[in-house]
Order: sequence, then structure tokens, then C-alpha cells
Amino acid sequence: MVDNFGKSIAFVLDAEGGYVNNPDDPGGETNYGISKRAYPNIDIKNLSVGEAKDIYHRDYWLPSGCDKLAWPMCLVQLDTAVNMGVGKANNIIRRVDSSYKGVNAYLAIRKDYYEAIAAMGSNARFLGGWLNRLGRLNKYIQSHKEATNG
Repeated sequence: MVDNFGKSIAFVLDAEGGYVNNPDDPGGETNYGISKRAYPNIDIKNLSVGEAKDIYHRDYWLPSGCDKLAWPMCLVQLDTAVNMGVGKANNIIRRVDSSYKGVNAYLAIRKDYYEAIAAMGSNARFLGGWLNRLGRLNKYIQSHKEATNG
């Protein structure tokens, strides 16, 4: 059996990076993408990779239905849940074919959403990073094409 969570979380952790305390980031203090705002009772600065993986599995992977999706849609769904929230990810997955064919449509919806947010002004400075993340996500998927499970 292919370890879809392992491959997916590897991308997410790389994309999210390590400890950051950017005053412009609405999440505030973050580590591995886990924010103090979302998890006020966790010592973010000293969060371990294992603890971050546990949080991502419990609070993002399972609630967004990634465990029921084939590769690479499970990765796209997890990354969206982490970046945009579980609710938004679940709304998008309902709009696309959950097979491999639906990945491009899903990523296009994300791109359109980011551009719409940026057009409103306040988050325009993040658009380049969001689009870069989509590009890296697509490249990661292409480099792991052989890893399918259904």
C-alpha cells in the first residue's frame, strides 16, 4: 500500500517551512505551518515535526477526507486544507472530479481564488507566494506520477 499521507505531508512540511513569527501573517507565530492563532495552547516555537504531523493527520487529513482520495488528489486536498482551511478544501473537492483528471481543475480553482483575494488588496503581497506554492505542488505531483494507488 502506498503511503499517501507520508508523501503528502512531506510536501506540506517543505512548503510550510520551519519557525516564523511574521507580524504580517494573520496566523502569527507558526512552525511547520501550525499557527499560534489556531493552536493557542501549543508551544509553537518548540513544536516537533512528529507533533506537527499528528496535528495535520488529525485536524486536516481526516476531516478533509484525504484518506478516501487516491494520489495525487489526496495531496492537493491536504495542501488546500492546510493553506485555505478544511471547509474551503471540502467545498472545492465537491466541484471537481476527484480522479487524477480533476487535479488541474482543482488547482485552477485555487489560482482563481488567490487572484480574487489579491485583487481585494489587503493580501496582494502574498499572491506571488501562493502562486509559487501551486507551481511547486504541480511539480511535486509530476515528479511522483508513478506513485498511484487507485
